[in-house]
Amino acid sequence: MMKKLMTTVIGLAIVGTAALAQAAQAQTAAAAAAPALQAGFVKSVRGSVQLLDGAGATRTAAPGDALGAVDRIVTGPDSSAAVVLRDNTTLMVGPSSRMDLKEFHFDGTTRDGGILVSLLRGSMRMITGLIGKTNPDAVRVETQTATIGIRGTDFIVQADGQP
Repeated sequence: MMKKLMTTVIGLAIVGTAALAQAAQAQTAAAAAAPALQAGFVKSVRGSVQLLDGAGATRTAAPGDALGAVDRIVTGPDSSAAVVLRDNTTLMVGPSSRMDLKEFHFDGTTRDGGILVSLLRGSMRMITGLIGKTNPDAVRVETQTATIGIRGTDFIVQADGQP
């Protein structure tokens, strides 16, 4: 009876250890995948700047905050934000602006990717990074009246927000 009890306890300990190892592997895999989901980060903020994620959660932006592949940046009057994407594209969003990062994907190994930004109102300056340098056709900016294909590396877009 004692031998059977010991065998059961040892068996449970092995199963428990295996389950912990699997959980640790899953956590490590999730942590490794997280940077792939992250499009970039907020470099600087002046005034009132809000980030709205794909799930609809709003938070006040602060330098160092992660920016998801489908986030919205909303700036108040006399406010601005600078964002750096993983391919080193820099976006500066001006006062009273609303900008959606609609799509961002980038493979650092192959340097393949794409960016789609929608400026709903206000102003934005973009300095393209690796995606714009290696494949300019993969960088697009939408406004309510036009879609812009990027051929340069530094430009400013302004939208009044009225259809």
